[in-house]
Amino acid sequence: MDIAVNLVESYLRFNGYLTMSEFEVQARNTYGEFEAVTDVDVMGIRFPGDLVAGDPHTDAEARIVAIEDPALLLEPDQIDVIIGEVKQGAVDFNSGLRTHVVLHTVLRRVEWLFAGDVGPVVDEVAARSLCVAPARGGGQVRVRLVAFGRSDLTDLHTIGHRHIVMTLQRFLSGLGDAFRPVQFREPAPGMLSLLLKSGFELSEPVRPEG
Repeated sequence: MDIAVNLVESYLRFNGYLTMSEFEVQARNTYGEFEAVTDVDVMGIRFPGDLVAGDPHTDAEARIVAIEDPALLLEPDQIDVIIGEVKQGAVDFNSGLRTHVVLHTVLRRVEWLFAGDVGPVVDEVAARSLCVAPARGGGQVRVRLVAFGRSDLTDLHTIGHRHIVMTLQRFLSGLGDAFRPVQFREPAPGMLSLLLKSGFELSEPVRPEG
């Protein structure tokens, strides 16, 4: 797996997302044969509710140790669906990600979440990179395209790798008692955890004034 994809997927999982990564979308070409259209780097689904570091039934302290990055702009009573493009360099969207066949294929995997037909959701995401639709059983589903890569900007559609690394460091350092016994098998969080356990300190680069 691409190390950048692994980093992003780990970040989403730490924040309570169920994820899929690096899956191809196929469609028939003009000759009637199937071919790969593009691959989707990562998809994350986050249901409403607090995520804690321990069992809230037996560990009173865990009730107040919620794991959440405010930069994800999560809303109460809203399911967050991220369709992500991951770059090792500067953030960018693959044009194929916005095509109807790709978005429709991806969102059909989670169409049960929506109260209505997924078709209008596909059209709005293709046009605006964002759609908020009624959820089955109440609440809302927010679907958004997010570019991950080298960027100083963090907003609804852009999250930089630097922000991800610093956020993961904050989780691992601030909740060390909870994560100390964890043996991370994935390379990105595993290396970050090893560095922190070995006494390394990560800090934001100093930016020149003016």
